[in-house]
Amino acid sequence: MSSDNSTIPLSVGFVGLGAMGRPMVANLARKLPAGSRIYVHDVVPTVVEELCTEFAGIVDKSDSAMNVAQLSEIVITMLPEGSHVKLVHLDPESGIIAAKFADDKVIIDCSTIDTTTSLSVKAALTAASPLLSFYDAPVSGGVLGAINATMAFFLGCSHNDPNLHRLTAFLSLMGGKVIPCGGPSLGLAAKLSNNYLSGIITVACAEAMDMGMRAGINARTLASVFAAGTAQNTICDVFNPVPGVCPKAPSSNGYKNGFRVQLMRKDIGLAVDMARTVGAKNVLGISGLGVYAAASEASDCQDLDSRVVYRYLGGREDWEQEVD
Repeated sequence: MSSDNSTIPLSVGFVGLGAMGRPMVANLARKLPAGSRIYVHDVVPTVVEELCTEFAGIVDKSDSAMNVAQLSEIVITMLPEGSHVKLVHLDPESGIIAAKFADDKVIIDCSTIDTTTSLSVKAALTAASPLLSFYDAPVSGGVLGAINATMAFFLGCSHNDPNLHRLTAFLSLMGGKVIPCGGPSLGLAAKLSNNYLSGIITVACAEAMDMGMRAGINARTLASVFAAGTAQNTICDVFNPVPGVCPKAPSSNGYKNGFRVQLMRKDIGLAVDMARTVGAKNVLGISGLGVYAAASEASDCQDLDSRVVYRYLGGREDWEQEVD
């Protein structure tokens, strides 16, 4: 998606430089117009220093979220959990709410959190600064999507929102798709629905791969069968949980540099809570949550990519040693 430079801000703030945030900042640094500045903040000083060194003259460090917001036209936050989002946005001394805004300000929270927290943060910020616009915009596509700027943004705004064109042009610098989902918190509702489905499919894919391989089918052959049949899905095709099937998948790199299993446990839990709140019946939710909770606590799975549930379920990882 092409961007319109007339709508791209020259000063951008970014808070949260983890596995997703860091490559998002790198893409902004490479694609923003000449003369742009990116003000960054994170609780880990080393990642801030690395970005400032790599993109000297473009990326500058700030000592608080308040200062980031003070200096920037648009601020992005990418944080692990709702408690972090509350702290970064609403801390009365160092949070975004403590900044003094002389003009319109756009805050985009790309964190995956519960919808209630997002709505309460939006309400507090807009009460303090009526000209401020706050949007939830969680992402999908994982670390690879963040690195390659191919991920999707699920934007919590309507199709007739006056900022939509501006937001789409800006977010397209970091992703391949920007999908307006209908209004505040609905980007999060879409993301939780997506991650619920992705997480459940991952468990099913891991079980199906393990079952077929135990029956004697070569893993790549089995993956090609799924790709050609009604079981076709992105997890199997791109993020296959069996090491060696997809060379660029985290599973083929020791389950490193992916979407951590603890984060999938968190998202499945949030999705199950949302389903309960809206009156939806999730017959697979509790089972899936149990798998991710157990894998998150397993010493050989903890802190690794969520597709490590294949290992947790007892799947064979050294299958390539066999003769086809």
